[in-house]
Amino acid sequence: MDQQLTDTQRTPPSHEALPVQTGLPEDARQDLAQGLARVLADTYTLLGKTHGFHWNVTGRQFHSLHEMFQEQYEDLTGAVDDLAERIRALGHFAPGSLSQFLKLTEIEDEHGVPAPQEMLSQLVRDNETVTRTCREVVDIAQEAGDTVTEDLMNQRMAYHEKAAWMLRASIG
Repeated sequence: MDQQLTDTQRTPPSHEALPVQTGLPEDARQDLAQGLARVLADTYTLLGKTHGFHWNVTGRQFHSLHEMFQEQYEDLTGAVDDLAERIRALGHFAPGSLSQFLKLTEIEDEHGVPAPQEMLSQLVRDNETVTRTCREVVDIAQEAGDTVTEDLMNQRMAYHEKAAWMLRASIG
């Protein structure tokens, strides 16, 4: 006869079999993972938008924008992996579906093909959005004494600030 296990009888998931004991308490790791999940969602949404703009840009600046957008989406591809792996290192699962990302992100999804100048304007705003989300996580990391997450956020902020500057300069 099959008998359902109660929550206390189930074998804990593998991530709980050996608790994370890196010097950060669980509540701090939870707060950090939640903040990083928002950065991950913003980054993944920005990645998709930038890649779409790379495919669809037209006009006088086609070549330079096509190349710049490619450089940016390639960086973002590596960043999403770094962010998700940091969440896992903190002992939590990273969001991994588009529906989860769209619930967590502050970046507006683009369903059309805007003119090149509008693409640039949107990407400036979106990179600045990611920067602000990273700043919020820096505050959480500083409070928790998590210099690893703080360092990752500082690297991401530096990247997004530079990307926003280059995009803004391309608007002319």
